[in-house]
Amino acid sequence: MVAKKHIGVGLVSVGWMGRLHSRAYLEARRHYPELPVVTDLAVAADPDAGGREHASSALGFRETTADYRELIAHPDVEVVSICSPNFLHHEIAQAAISAGKPFWIEKPMGRGARESREIAQAAAEAGLVTSVGFNYRHAPAIAHARRLVRDGALGTVTNVRVALLADYSADPEGALTWRFRRERAGTGVLGDLLSHGADLAQYVVGRISEVSGLTETFIRTRPLPGDGATSHFSRGASGGPTGEVENEDYAAILARFASGAVAVLESSRVAIGPHAEYRIEVYGTKGSLRWDFQRLNELQLADDASGYRTVMVGPGYGDFARFQPGAGTSMGFDDLKTIEASLFLRSVAEDRQLAPSASDAWSAAEIVDAALRSSTSGSWESVPAVTGPTTYDS
Repeated sequence: MVAKKHIGVGLVSVGWMGRLHSRAYLEARRHYPELPVVTDLAVAADPDAGGREHASSALGFRETTADYRELIAHPDVEVVSICSPNFLHHEIAQAAISAGKPFWIEKPMGRGARESREIAQAAAEAGLVTSVGFNYRHAPAIAHARRLVRDGALGTVTNVRVALLADYSADPEGALTWRFRRERAGTGVLGDLLSHGADLAQYVVGRISEVSGLTETFIRTRPLPGDGATSHFSRGASGGPTGEVENEDYAAILARFASGAVAVLESSRVAIGPHAEYRIEVYGTKGSLRWDFQRLNELQLADDASGYRTVMVGPGYGDFARFQPGAGTSMGFDDLKTIEASLFLRSVAEDRQLAPSASDAWSAAEIVDAALRSSTSGSWESVPAVTGPTTYDS
């Protein structure tokens, strides 16, 4: 048996997503036993003592620190997971690049296209593989949808609909955390959710080249946060002081693909009703398909005149067989991050870009920035092409 290389993992921020990254690293070795590497949870960084305690006692990290700089400089850390708030992504990613350490970063990668471009270009110049948390593209149903579209089974793609509707900020008493501050979060629902939609559209269909956008903020003030209020679901003190919401609750984009197809993309963080209704629909001259994250393991397919039929994904669709033996036994959200972890680890081991890349995230950020420009100018705005290794068109 060939000995496997141990790769030391450094985790920055031990919140929900950081804990999910940690579990995904551990699960990757179980679902992908042929991976030539084994992860070693070496160091976790978090300014919160409770996060550090959870990292060591529950997740199994050998060491913890309050300072991410100590983590990146640590000789046992060979790859870095960046799960911090948006406003820290750029500086932490640049620190990892300067240290020559590949990183897996959550989206939005930067607070806009400029920060995202700087991260992607610096990583490419350093010759580093990267990974970005576009987890929805890893659903086996999406793998099947992409194959159908790219193989021409739907004919020429004419139009696409993408909608990511959620209610995580629908409560007007939800605290005014950093997510609602432009300096700390950048955009609102555009970066948080619709960047996923842009990536899905490009991953399944191809590059978006031009957009027209509008944005709106429906809940304009929120109560100031108390101690420990950091998540989407934190509530402010009732009757206390309030502050202004600085980014958008809702966004809509009309888009044109480089292929000539057109699209409508829509997203809300304050929709009452849907919890996580994340959908993509692709229409072509020979058929159409629909997928909704709420029915993760199903694809609606119309490839003849009889209308839609439900395709239950199973072995043979994406990486489904890594997790379940047959159709009808469901995969879940955490499994998508395990696929992402395996792609990152393979990218590192083989020194080639297999996971969603920093350039993919830069591309999504250019779509978001173009939509913001359009919402102000009232005009169609072109989406600049990006450089570096993208995987949506490979």
